[in-house]
Amino acid sequence: MRILVISDSHGRNDDVKGVLEQVGEIDMLIHCGDVERGDQYIRDIAGCPVVMVAGNNDYYLDLPSEQTIEAEGYRIWVTHGHPYYVNSGVDYLREYGEMHDVDVIMYGHTHVPFIEIGDDMTILNPGSISYPRQAGRKPTFLLMEIDDMGEAHYAHGYYKEHFRELNI
Repeated sequence: MRILVISDSHGRNDDVKGVLEQVGEIDMLIHCGDVERGDQYIRDIAGCPVVMVAGNNDYYLDLPSEQTIEAEGYRIWVTHGHPYYVNSGVDYLREYGEMHDVDVIMYGHTHVPFIEIGDDMTILNPGSISYPRQAGRKPTFLLMEIDDMGEAHYAHGYYKEHFRELNI
């Protein structure tokens, strides 16, 4: 299974479309919030199931603030992250994940890519495809691939740059 994870597109749906074209076929798209507009357009162009949560700028969109889904045996919690003070770290996310028995936490808001792979839980942020804030300010996304043995693999990619496939 191949899952594209994006966040913080802030209405720049040309960037969403561009990332979809860049990564090729996917089985699911997860957007971690700050969509701002075009949520139906994103669903229409994705060509697969789409999970989308509201960010702190999604005032007029009818999106859940967070969502828990199952994918190939992984319990994934998707949130934008701002109610959990992610600008100060991931401690509150981790605590929520432990209390609710999740395997993977996906969040946005910071516009900075992040992966923490633990023994029982993985916490990740795809960064922003439209307004990156990390050093170098390259727009990023994340791919989660679940191999035939049921093992998940994660890798950030740079939007508008060649992305090498994960070796699984």
